Amino acid sequence: MNKQVHQGHRARKRFGQNFLNNDSVISQIVATIYPQAGENLVEIGPGLGALTEPVATTAGHLQVVELDRDLAQRLREHPTLASKLTIHEIDALKFDFMQLAKPEQKMRVFGNLPYNISTPLIFHLLSFTSAISDMHFMLQKEVVKRMAAGPDSKAYGRLSVMTQVQCNVMPALEVPPEAFAPPPKVDSAVVRLEPYETTLYPLNSLATLDRVCKEAFNQRRKTIRNALGNLLTVEHLAELDLKPTLRPENLTIQQFCDIANYIDKNQLLQASSSDE
Repeated sequence: MNKQVHQGHRARKRFGQNFLNNDSVISQIVATIYPQAGENLVEIGPGLGALTEPVATTAGHLQVVELDRDLAQRLREHPTLASKLTIHEIDALKFDFMQLAKPEQKMRVFGNLPYNISTPLIFHLLSFTSAISDMHFMLQKEVVKRMAAGPDSKAYGRLSVMTQVQCNVMPALEVPPEAFAPPPKVDSAVVRLEPYETTLYPLNSLATLDRVCKEAFNQRRKTIRNALGNLLTVEHLAELDLKPTLRPENLTIQQFCDIANYIDKNQLLQASSSDE
């Protein structure tokens, strides 16, 4: 049988489709999510329903976001699942997840995310954390490593800072390629994200922090004097008690927050962004 075809569906490369088909791994992931009846559960990319079926069976109802119209149609026609699902046939990157939020009940979001869009999708979802109680995602192992990385490591970067400042990041389990059809060329891992009520450190603007991280890690081999040269002078760094010879990966999350707050306080961003 063609490895690209699973349960009669041909995996579409442009959607980054790799379908879970290992019962033991599926059981472990569902146990990690630990769905309960009546919860506001949202699945991104239900695919052929490997996680959808056991979660919906336990929870009673599930919101799903699926871009592939063939897969969405399969779910609509599913003999046991159809009545338990509300299907949103749309690109998750463009979806306003606040539509699914309930005033009295935060969302629990999970999914086997397409690896080709996983990082931008994580950033998109982080903008809805006020309405989310937790998230469980299957991702490329390397991405989970980057999300959980600390300073002074090659994996540490913008994704690490922006995720950890908003969420408690807990790698849950590793998943080998053989657990999928077709098998991806990389190892995978499941991560649990628990959004904080407020950011990990005091922060005036997440947008400013993100701008600082982009500037810093786009030129991570450079010293912060050069990498952050569009935003801060050497004098500014001295006021922040930061050595200009440090590299971006040497700065802690708290130091990145201090930089962002300093920029906002001194209104430095307007001047630096006006010439973009």
